Amino acid sequence: MNTPPSPSGTPRTDGSAVRIGALVPLTRPGWVEAGRHLLAGLELAVRDVNDNGGIVGRPLELIVRDTAADPQQAAAAVDELADLGVAALAGEYHSVVARAAAARADALRLPFLCSSAVLDALTEQPTQWVARLAPAQSRGWRIYADFLLSAGHSRIAVAIAPSVYWASGVRILRDCLAARGGSVVELDISALTAAQVCEQVVAHGATAALLLVGYPEPAVSIVKSVRSDPRLTQLMLGAPAGQPEFAEWASLLGADGAAISFLRYLPERLGPLGARVETALRERLAEAPSFVAFEGYDTIAVLADVLRSHGTDRARIAEAWPQVDVEGTRGRIQFSRMPGISVWQWAWAPIQVVDRDPAEPERFRIRHAG
Repeated sequence: MNTPPSPSGTPRTDGSAVRIGALVPLTRPGWVEAGRHLLAGLELAVRDVNDNGGIVGRPLELIVRDTAADPQQAAAAVDELADLGVAALAGEYHSVVARAAAARADALRLPFLCSSAVLDALTEQPTQWVARLAPAQSRGWRIYADFLLSAGHSRIAVAIAPSVYWASGVRILRDCLAARGGSVVELDISALTAAQVCEQVVAHGATAALLLVGYPEPAVSIVKSVRSDPRLTQLMLGAPAGQPEFAEWASLLGADGAAISFLRYLPERLGPLGARVETALRERLAEAPSFVAFEGYDTIAVLADVLRSHGTDRARIAEAWPQVDVEGTRGRIQFSRMPGISVWQWAWAPIQVVDRDPAEPERFRIRHAG
């Protein structure tokens, strides 16, 4: 149902749909597969909300805008959605894009529940308007550093592309490893070919190499070069940001894509709600749902609960973040203020380090949990 926005840009209070703006990377250079899973979770949750009476009898409507991993495009989408009268914003996967969207939402006093981006500094200053479901990067990447050290890897090479997100991740890893006698050497991928990355890994004597680079390229090329280099047969590969989670990774790399560890935000076992949603997502996606799809579902579950209890006034929605207590697909969701985090944060999202099993690449192995 498409109803015109009210002149003020505030949500309508008649019987029309309650609108939620959704920011999703759906075209390149955005991570399209992650965007597809995120959107599937958002849409499934909207369907479930409407099947159960909507928002006090009003249907919930999702208005989707493609961010294409472009911060400026995302900020423009926030402006457009605000003018369309959405009650709140949801979504986004890429941290740098989410940061631009959060800054604009904060400036416009528009509530934004960020689904999947992890960058700690999502806004420059503390804000009441933004909350986040994904665990902060500092927590997840510390757990990843613990995994590396527990697996016996203290000299780490990182193939890195220029990005605030990647640079933040390296700082976290470096601090964690240095405190326990480890070290991190950075390999600037903008100045190296995949073959040269292998040469540098050998030269530095690293026992693990992490891919902090674009996907599918140059990540896929680096993996193929490492796997074909007889000097690196014992090298552990990692991709903390989660590239190996998606089916495209397996289709591009086959067996070469196995045993590459990444962060995943799922519990060891799903509860009844999570299991039901997993089945529905699998049917919708025609493949196993990633953690990003569950993040999308949980985003709408939280917003629907807030809208039912606090109405569609934007200020009241933002004031409700600390009162949220919602059963999500991956655990009970509550928001709090965490040290060094500028937004309302779900503090205890589950975190795993997993990889694809070399004996059965379609199956994931849990290597470490935080």
